Amino acid sequence: MKRRKQPTVAYFCMEYGLKSDFHIYAGGLGILAGDYLKGAKDNAYPLVGIGIKWKQGYTTQVLNDQGIPVDTYPIYHYDFLEDTGITVEVMIRKRPVFCKVWKCNQFGNADLYLLDTDLPENEDPWITGQLYGWFGEERIAQEMVLGIGGVRALRALKIPVDIYHFNEGHALLAGIELMSEKMDRGLSYEAAWQTTKKEIVFTTHTPVVQGNESHPLDRLMYMGANLNLKRNQLQKLGGSPFNMTVGALRLSKISNAVAQLHGITANQMWKDIKDRSEIIAITNGIHVPTWVDAKMLEAIDKSDSIIWKAHQQNKQKLINFIEKRKGVKLDKNKLLIGFSRRAVPYKRSDLIFSNLRIIGPLLKSGKVQLVFSGKGHPLDDTGKLIVQKLASMQKKYPNSVVFLENYDMEIGALLTRGADVWLNNPRRPKEASGTSGMKASMNGVLNLSILDGWWPEACQDGINGWQIGDESVPPTEAEQDDQDRKALYTVLLQKVIPTYYDDRKKWIEMMRSSILTTREEFSVDRMLDQYDHLMYRKN
Repeated sequence: MKRRKQPTVAYFCMEYGLKSDFHIYAGGLGILAGDYLKGAKDNAYPLVGIGIKWKQGYTTQVLNDQGIPVDTYPIYHYDFLEDTGITVEVMIRKRPVFCKVWKCNQFGNADLYLLDTDLPENEDPWITGQLYGWFGEERIAQEMVLGIGGVRALRALKIPVDIYHFNEGHALLAGIELMSEKMDRGLSYEAAWQTTKKEIVFTTHTPVVQGNESHPLDRLMYMGANLNLKRNQLQKLGGSPFNMTVGALRLSKISNAVAQLHGITANQMWKDIKDRSEIIAITNGIHVPTWVDAKMLEAIDKSDSIIWKAHQQNKQKLINFIEKRKGVKLDKNKLLIGFSRRAVPYKRSDLIFSNLRIIGPLLKSGKVQLVFSGKGHPLDDTGKLIVQKLASMQKKYPNSVVFLENYDMEIGALLTRGADVWLNNPRRPKEASGTSGMKASMNGVLNLSILDGWWPEACQDGINGWQIGDESVPPTEAEQDDQDRKALYTVLLQKVIPTYYDDRKKWIEMMRSSILTTREEFSVDRMLDQYDHLMYRKN
């Protein structure tokens, strides 16, 4: 049978993590998108990315002398971006907004086109200022630039597109633009909807309700985001208030969740949405050359001593970085646990501190060392309080607890290579995927995790890492916290610590198993292949 040619894909995302100091990413969504573009380049997939050139990035978040996180917004300049010479126009609040189109392909990635409103002719140059910096009208304006401006940029660049891939609901307005184009050519609303639907696939990420953005219909109409669509037509697509995820589910031929468990969660979450697309599960993957130390991959076929030496070198790099950044020198021969997550309550960054009678003596003696990193959203006071709590633990246990502020790709790479154990304990089932654990596992860093996100697919308890608790989910958060706290301490005290200090041979064998069982199954190459065959080529 003759194989169908690969469709040309335009991948829309609000953020991209390509390089640590290219500040157009906030966290996991952007890191995934950056890995996706790198994987597309490696595998010669006909794919281009569409995003925004953020002038001030997400936030630079540091701790003041009282241990309180403070946000600042430097202005970034990127001389390496290529000027395409193209500018497109989007009408926002009945005023023209000009969007300059830049090209980026410097980091081993497929072509990425970034829209920029920071132009002297714009009354609203601030639109592409801060990533996730605002809500309301400002957020809609940003999404109009990404979606509507993105499609218009593709047209101006004369890039033919077969499939539009929306990575999260922020890109949905690209679908409104595609419908509007067809309605301009004389198609009815229903015909434009059904025709456009054949061109779009959608990836939904967060099971957290607040992460699935909604806007009042009147606000969308006022901003001009509706284009040719009337109010009732917009409502038919995304409801009232207009939910971006719901609209994307209805405007795509197929959608996907980002782990097998997340597939179950997403289908349950959106089961009442009439006329939505099928949601399948395609587990996320990572760009191995970016995140995994080649020496660790080479060492798995060699002796235990070579594996251990390679890991200890990575651990020493992390320890040196911490000493330089924080003035704290950790012990290379003591157990080092890494935890790096966005600071939100369901991720429970401070769960390990919830019984200081148990964990306190281990930290005072230095038998357990904890390194944390993460950011709270600039407008999320609760998230910042979590950061404050971690910083207070650093003061309480200054020689064994470290908080690395202003989390970025550099810190993420050092931690997922240099820790001995990777801790993950979200409330279940709130974790969509969790690619940091994949990076750790391929570097021989053993996962100690709740059975959430990707880990249920990979976990072989006691062989390539450890599970915390089981798959049961108590009815209340308090009960779940209590159950998981006990399970975490039990595994840590009875399995992790004894194995690390008393059975080095088993520990190294687990490291080897961790790499062997994850390096292919959780790579971006496998993920790309599944997107291509299960989504892009679907009729």
